[in-house]
Amino acid sequence: MRRTRPHRRTRLDGLTLPAVAGLLLLTACGTEQRGAEATGTPSPPACGPGSDPSASAAVPTASLAPDQDGVSVVGTGGGAGPGGSARPCAVYSLTNREGWPFTYVVTVGFLSESGQALSNVEDTVETVAPGRTVRRTVTASGLPPDAVGTATAKARIEKVRGFPTAEAPSEGGTCPPGGVRVYADDGDAAMGLRVVGLHLENCGTRPYRLNGYPRIEIRDEGHDRVGSVSIVQGGEAIAGGTGADGPPRPVELRPGERAHAGLVWRNTVEGGVDGPVNAPYARVWAKPGAAPVTVTPELDLGTTGKLGVGPWKKDEE
Repeated sequence: MRRTRPHRRTRLDGLTLPAVAGLLLLTACGTEQRGAEATGTPSPPACGPGSDPSASAAVPTASLAPDQDGVSVVGTGGGAGPGGSARPCAVYSLTNREGWPFTYVVTVGFLSESGQALSNVEDTVETVAPGRTVRRTVTASGLPPDAVGTATAKARIEKVRGFPTAEAPSEGGTCPPGGVRVYADDGDAAMGLRVVGLHLENCGTRPYRLNGYPRIEIRDEGHDRVGSVSIVQGGEAIAGGTGADGPPRPVELRPGERAHAGLVWRNTVEGGVDGPVNAPYARVWAKPGAAPVTVTPELDLGTTGKLGVGPWKKDEE
């Protein structure tokens, strides 16, 4: 996974965004619940029933738990798994020092005592108010067979992604004020070719009309606009057969119907003055006048300097 570099002060729509920072020390893992938020008085030093109290107080070494964008693992322990079996757990802390509510997606990696990777847990932290510090408890899942029953493990922050809550992608839940949900899928990668799908669902009560291409603005890890990449209409400008080709046509979505468009690029790296472009974020406007949504296609554009955007197409029944 990519490592994020220390954030600098950045700008988004003309507003200054200081980077995610802050650390709240604690000596306990809190309650046993994946993605649970610990509040109030710290819990006893254990992630869950039956774990070793002395283990949860141990804090991983700096080499295994480096700070990622101001988010840090601050305690590990052993939580109770299915059938009473123990599973590793970890607590991390995060502070929103932005000027408005932010939503974060934090990936915590669990490792054995010898440093072998065991599993990753992705935790979504919704709507953290400005200036607020939260700490979250996550429990390892998807452990290899020989790690089942492990009470403790080391943990580290693998990746942090954050965006203004007002621009958060939505795949379910309450329908956004604009009446549509927009999100990106995990994409496909083969032989250096990348294809990520953008998806739009009409969750409102009125028909929603599209005609053309989504507008895309690439943003780097510091949320700064990346101006060195050409955004071209049509996926065939990068490669054929991706489904992101063809001319745009009018699309009308009744409530509950969906549409999709494709982002296509290559990650080829060739010699040149400029280095590879890695930009995790893309701001998406479904059509003129629509509110922007920030998605995370993890654009590893190499030195190609080009991103192809396909037209909106209605999903088949």
